[in-house]
Amino acid sequence: MVWFLQKLFKLYYWTISPLLGTRCRYVPTCSEYAHQALEIHGPVKGLVLTIKRLSRCHPWGGHGMDPVPGSELEQALKDQQ
Repeated sequence: MVWFLQKLFKLYYWTISPLLGTRCRYVPTCSEYAHQALEIHGPVKGLVLTIKRLSRCHPWGGHGMDPVPGSELEQALKDQQ
């Protein structure tokens, strides 16, 4: 199931995302976040994290670094502090 969901987000990344342009306010982008969340946490928690992230990605939401919990990026940011 994780494989299917990751392919679905990759399909969005390669087909629809270029038409919309760069609009994501976060690093990593929402589609990259979804891919990492599914890979690290599996289908259930990965989808929950992805939905929470997508709900924050709007003009009145935050911006900047928002790594997936448990990712290498999150660990690197913690190590810098």
